[in-house]
Amino acid sequence: MTVSPYCSPQETAASDRFSRTITFSAAYTLVPTYECFNRCTYCNFRVEPGAEWLSLAAARQELEAIRDRGVCEILVLSGEVHPRSSRRAQLIERIYNICELALELGFLPHTNAGPLSEAEMQRLKSVNASMGLMVEQVSDRLLDTVHRRAPSKVPALRLAQLEQAGRLQIPFTTGILVGIGETIVERQESLQAIAAVHARYGHIQEIIVQPYRQGSGQVSNRTDARGDELVETVRLARQILPEDVAIQIPPNLTDELKPCLQAGATDLGGISPVDVVNPDYPHPTVRALTARLAPNYILRRRLPLYPHHFDWVSARVRPVLERWRDG
Repeated sequence: MTVSPYCSPQETAASDRFSRTITFSAAYTLVPTYECFNRCTYCNFRVEPGAEWLSLAAARQELEAIRDRGVCEILVLSGEVHPRSSRRAQLIERIYNICELALELGFLPHTNAGPLSEAEMQRLKSVNASMGLMVEQVSDRLLDTVHRRAPSKVPALRLAQLEQAGRLQIPFTTGILVGIGETIVERQESLQAIAAVHARYGHIQEIIVQPYRQGSGQVSNRTDARGDELVETVRLARQILPEDVAIQIPPNLTDELKPCLQAGATDLGGISPVDVVNPDYPHPTVRALTARLAPNYILRRRLPLYPHHFDWVSARVRPVLERWRDG
């Protein structure tokens, strides 16, 4: 059986009769700004408004330094500037310009910048291979605890973003957090809500099942999500989600990687030197992951856009995508 070096987990699962194929994306993260108007108690990412934003010159310097390192995906991960802020339009324009620069240098951008208006999402689609936003949890109960000072974490708003991305035919990544105070029933409800949106539009490529891990930058004293909770949630996700949606596990945030793969996870997400959301937990190298998973699993690179969504990309993205697909 001949297998493309850039495939979805579903297409590569049968590539070896003795070993199961697990995918990852060779990625690098750029952060336009760390400032965020949310104040989630578990966050290790945000800073107060007023910090300097990433300039285009600095972004170019970073991207040019990694052009020969095999990186394909540029994750443009931004803090959230308030929708009514006088700087909001400037943020969207900065993200657009960074994505355009990434395309110019031969990379495929994937943007996660919090909830967007339809016009903002449509504009960013033109310079992105795919986009994303974590649902986290759909329980309104968490608005009284970890999301009490996080206006954009209202579950209905997050789900509306998934709907909007589906209408705009944007290949999308979403996911849930495990261990922020939710119950197993609430995890199930969150997964079912995501599955229902995907059933209408078919645009969700992967769902991240991300465990909470303590970090040095947060204000919460919550304990880490248990390994058995994570494995149980992966198994639940595989039961709820259709096979065309990959289940992603961050390999730097769990010691239960193989049990999660056995429970149905098929993807390890973007592997880069630094996890900017969880900086206390660096990503393992591909070499280390290969050794950790052998002999039962084979790692294979994928693009940030799965093959069944290739027709959805804009004219601006298509030439770059075709070079990666054919190369």
